[in-house]
Amino acid sequence: MRLFDTHAHIGLMHKDPIEQLLVIQQAKRAGVEHIVSICNTLNDFEVVYGNLRSSKSTYHAVGVSPTEAGNFLGSWESKVLSYGRYDRVVAIGETGLDYEKFAFSRFKQVELFLKHLEIARRLDLPVIIHNRNAHDDILDILRSKIPGKGAIFHCYSGDWASASKALDLQVWFSFAGNITFRNSKGLHQALANLPADRILIESESPFLAPFAFRGQRNRPANISETLNAVAQIRGVDPNEMAEIIYLNSLKAFGLDENA
Repeated sequence: MRLFDTHAHIGLMHKDPIEQLLVIQQAKRAGVEHIVSICNTLNDFEVVYGNLRSSKSTYHAVGVSPTEAGNFLGSWESKVLSYGRYDRVVAIGETGLDYEKFAFSRFKQVELFLKHLEIARRLDLPVIIHNRNAHDDILDILRSKIPGKGAIFHCYSGDWASASKALDLQVWFSFAGNITFRNSKGLHQALANLPADRILIESESPFLAPFAFRGQRNRPANISETLNAVAQIRGVDPNEMAEIIYLNSLKAFGLDENA
């Protein structure tokens, strides 16, 4: 069984570079072939990218999270453009809109989002979308601004009605540990109805631990619990589901099957 963790905040799990590499090794022993490392700020990206340079199973995304919209500086664009050309950087983001906790910065978030989309188009990379209570605005923007390589709705938490509105775009839906909870009925319905080739999984480490690890800091090695829940909801053998999702992940990030 090959697993692909499309979204993990390795830098938020440990500051020590050895501990970060141990997280990746532990994940590999659990069948996780690849991890996409996510950082919310450019300073974090610089540190984590350097720490994980020796890990050939780790890919990276670069961007400024919408949760940092009130803090970004004028020079950030040129840095994202430069870092986006680094080896093993496979996406721009996470970017998007967060109207739940950061509604006060809506205008700046939209500005930040649009600039990330432009950078993704220039670098021919997909974008990783952060969405909290902003699905309609995000979808409206993507309809005219989505980059050629498409977008990934990370930690998808919407319902089927919302997901179905985006299926005419080149987008994927990534599910995290919250899919393992029985009370996530709307999320289960979305997953059950999505085309198989649009589904990804992520750990969102160190957050959103699956039910079996509730109350603990999450780790990429736990992602098999998410995979099993996805397979059960879809009515598919876990090994078959794992391979479908693995190949979807390669496609979403433009990676070769022998990656």
